[in-house]
Amino acid sequence: MDFFRKQVKSDCEELLRRFQETDSVRFEVFSKIWREMNFAQIFYGTVGHEKRAFSRLVLDSTCRFFLPPFSFQIRVGGLYLLYSLYRCQTASPSEQIRLALKDWDDMKKFEKDAVDAQHVDVVYIFRQLMFLKAFHFTAMPTQLTYNKKKKVERSALCEEFIERASRPQQLINIELLEELSNIHDLYKKLKSSVSMTTEQADSSVNLIHKDLVPQLRSTVVDFYKWQQRKVRHLHRFLFKIICMCVFLDNISCSKRAGLLASIKSKAYGQASEVCALCYRF
Repeated sequence: MDFFRKQVKSDCEELLRRFQETDSVRFEVFSKIWREMNFAQIFYGTVGHEKRAFSRLVLDSTCRFFLPPFSFQIRVGGLYLLYSLYRCQTASPSEQIRLALKDWDDMKKFEKDAVDAQHVDVVYIFRQLMFLKAFHFTAMPTQLTYNKKKKVERSALCEEFIERASRPQQLINIELLEELSNIHDLYKKLKSSVSMTTEQADSSVNLIHKDLVPQLRSTVVDFYKWQQRKVRHLHRFLFKIICMCVFLDNISCSKRAGLLASIKSKAYGQASEVCALCYRF
């Protein structure tokens, strides 16, 4: 069955890539792509004694797209893919989705984010899987055995699906902003309770900035937008370098060496500057 793992992974990535291009998290959009690719036919051709093993391989390969470090949209696509494959499998009784207990917190946080963003179709599909008892909660993501096996080849994660890490966005999250807002409200109430009049309360020492939470959130959002612009600028710059390299193929060797040295020097300097700015935090 390990022979099919790469093919299954490739098919899942192709479906999720098409879903990513739609810039949507709606189940209706996913279903259209699912039907266009005839993805339900992935289970066709398996004989009786292979159905359960193949279903387990497909669900295990898909489950990774529902977990970090992938972006929210890819994780939504992974959830839809898990649900569709679970319902379409030919094994009877249905093979469950193996899920390690350490990943449960990530799934609950994903559900909370979907609820907060009012993505009702995402919440519905997730709770449908819970209602169907589709998850098999285990201690480890994969089965452990005492038999010595050959080294398992680990497939690389698709870089396009991974959400770009950023320390400011990781540090200043929704939970932190809510906590700061609660502390700020509590501070104002305590300050007012020890002040005799409103004038005294207004003129007393302020230990917290009045608009701290909105300004902090605005600053992080502005940084993220600036970071995205810098990355796009780097991509355009590298594209120009590639075009120049193609141009160099059409000139003499003596001129090529001088131009190539100049381009490399300039490219290294600008690329280093952009990368340093993007990852300063």
